[in-house]
Amino acid sequence: MAPARLNLGSGTDVREGYVNLDIAALPGVDVVHDLSQLPLPFDDGQFEEVLCKDILEHLDYVPVLRELHRIITPGGRLIVEAPHFTSPSVYIDPTHKTAFSIETLDFFCREGHFAGRSYYFDFHFDHIESARIVFHRYRGQPWNYLVEPLVNRSPGAQRFYEETALGRFFPASNIRVVIVR
Repeated sequence: MAPARLNLGSGTDVREGYVNLDIAALPGVDVVHDLSQLPLPFDDGQFEEVLCKDILEHLDYVPVLRELHRIITPGGRLIVEAPHFTSPSVYIDPTHKTAFSIETLDFFCREGHFAGRSYYFDFHFDHIESARIVFHRYRGQPWNYLVEPLVNRSPGAQRFYEETALGRFFPASNIRVVIVR
């Protein structure tokens, strides 16, 4: 039996080979559950991989991350895609509660830039496997094909992008972070 994978907040992005969870009983959704109601209906360490694509920004995400830590097996991966704080969609969608920096999820890891602040939370993932700032490529913005690889050359380049006017001139769409439990 293949390790279980969870697509959290799947909506219409139902994925084969995943347990698809959403608040709405849409076609292909395997588990109907409101993510604001914790705990999640899964056993400890049940999933090798959890995909959170465009969902955490709608939630009080710290308790959700605590629950995901519980249901992901040690060594398993959490894949997060969420709006970057420079994205116009952060402000367009009235259901968005927050936006993310490339380093936001570092606070939840034993290793990384904010490892010295482990006292913030009572759970910790191990480390960030990868972190990218993602740019729109479908809105007539051809320069994003050049900006994205430059911004993602290194963590220092990502920080420079976020801390300077570059982020205002070339707004990103999302962050994509893979975290290892």
